[in-house]
Amino acid sequence: MDTADGALVQLRAYIAQGGFALDDRLPPERRLCETLGVTRSELRRAFAVLESEGSVWRHVGRGTFIGAGPAQGDETSIAAIAKRTTPREVMHARLLLEPMLCREAAIHATAEHVEALRDTTERSRQARTWREYETLDNLFHRTIAEATQNTPLIGMFDQLNAVRRAVIWGRLRQRSDRPPDDHHSFAEHEAILDAVEERDTAGARDLMRRHLESVGASLFPSP
Repeated sequence: MDTADGALVQLRAYIAQGGFALDDRLPPERRLCETLGVTRSELRRAFAVLESEGSVWRHVGRGTFIGAGPAQGDETSIAAIAKRTTPREVMHARLLLEPMLCREAAIHATAEHVEALRDTTERSRQARTWREYETLDNLFHRTIAEATQNTPLIGMFDQLNAVRRAVIWGRLRQRSDRPPDDHHSFAEHEAILDAVEERDTAGARDLMRRHLESVGASLFPSP
């Protein structure tokens, strides 16, 4: 048995004994090489065999997973994307998309959009629970997207927002009380509203970015 065959045998045994479920992610290649005592090239050849058999599937930048992978045409579904992403990745994507949407909202928002944003910010301060607040927070950001009056951009927001909700944000923030009166998002939303109403494109963009950075800091506090 040559070394390539040996790596394949060891990898099969490792997977069989590891108790992995369908679509579970295997450890990184470096750790597997150390565990199995094989080289990176031997491991990759073994993975190529298992992938051709439908025993594993690989996603560039994400890793190697158990099973044949998502059905053709389904790899970009909300469930498939959410299964392979993390809350930090979703927040990074929001930081790339939503400031730009806010800039566009400052250009295209109608009086009705501005009034809807104002109503949402006022109701948010009166929220009696975190669940109620987060529903209104979601409405605020969705209204910003609507205010762009650009169907593809609204669709992009909706897709990202659906992924965000599917990643189960409640695990990051388990609270049974209500938002405090000085919750940072209240003033930040009001400042964004003012910038949109005043057609301040740069201000709206920058305020949204700072707001999302604050949200990220509260969700992922520094150790």
